[in-house]
Amino acid sequence: MTVALTGLLSGADTAGAAELAKNLFGAEALPSAVAPQSYGFYSKGCFAGGVGLPLDGPTWQVMRPSRNRNWGHPAMIALLEKLSRDAVQDGWRGLLVGDISQPRGGPMRTGHASHQLGLDADIWFSPMPDQPYSMSGREKIGAVSMLKPKSLVVDDRRWTESRARLLKRAASYPEVERIFVHPGIKKKLCDTVSGDRGWLNKIRPFWGHDEHFHVRIGCQPGSPNCKPQHDTGRGDGCGKELAWWFTEEPWRPAKNPDAPKARDIMTMAALPKQCQAVLTQPSPLSFEAALYKGGRAPVAVATAPAPEAVVPEPASPPAPVLAGTTGLPAFSAFAETPQIGVPVPRPRPGP
Repeated sequence: MTVALTGLLSGADTAGAAELAKNLFGAEALPSAVAPQSYGFYSKGCFAGGVGLPLDGPTWQVMRPSRNRNWGHPAMIALLEKLSRDAVQDGWRGLLVGDISQPRGGPMRTGHASHQLGLDADIWFSPMPDQPYSMSGREKIGAVSMLKPKSLVVDDRRWTESRARLLKRAASYPEVERIFVHPGIKKKLCDTVSGDRGWLNKIRPFWGHDEHFHVRIGCQPGSPNCKPQHDTGRGDGCGKELAWWFTEEPWRPAKNPDAPKARDIMTMAALPKQCQAVLTQPSPLSFEAALYKGGRAPVAVATAPAPEAVVPEPASPPAPVLAGTTGLPAFSAFAETPQIGVPVPRPRPGP
């Protein structure tokens, strides 16, 4: 009997591991109500303890709310809220925020290859309008490309200095490691930015990203199983590495265009083992209970307390502020496929 039971359990584990991860994570409506942690890599992982960016804020709006991708690590959400306020001070009318992550991260049913750790966010190059979009409008309004039709060149009728200031502000935060933009936008910055050019190092050219930019922050304290990227080295990135994007090589058709995308074949077995547990962690009481409230990031209240949460913990002091950074709370585990721009004939993998 013991042998038979062991075999059944082993078979169940194997079947669970074989399920497509995008379906399991895409079905989660709320984050897990635990301390925040990211597991794995930006394109192969998940995260726990996420919080949501409210759909409406004084200096931002979430676009495509039906996707339910307004979730992220508390440090990511706090940074977006801060960027939205700072950008308004710089003369930008407010952020239109695209996809961040699913409630518990993981691969998505459609779209991005990355955005799996709660550490990525898309921001449109269009500012928030004076009259905020309705919920239905946010599903229909399209983002505007900054390029001339069928070219790699920025359209000067659309590009403005305010957009360059927005990118510079986003790059100014120590938490931000990379900002992905279309190669044409990177070239425009390289050709026009004077004075301090150090921040251009974080601006990285990539396929697509002609109507939005992609902000990526690094692995956060308290996430020892988060796999970081290599650093971006030195220099402004305006030399040979940028020139490559204006050759034929990046735009050649894929050798195997019909090959399935990684998200379409990725099973739970391919993700860090902690991601299986993330799917079973308790949920918050409601959507509203899991939203970021400002200041210290909340750990959402679960519908059913986890065993270790039966005995209330003593109140914690306010989260410390990291000296010399943006002034965001210092989070710890215990404290708190891009659209392709022309002329690419086939999509390439997302960042």
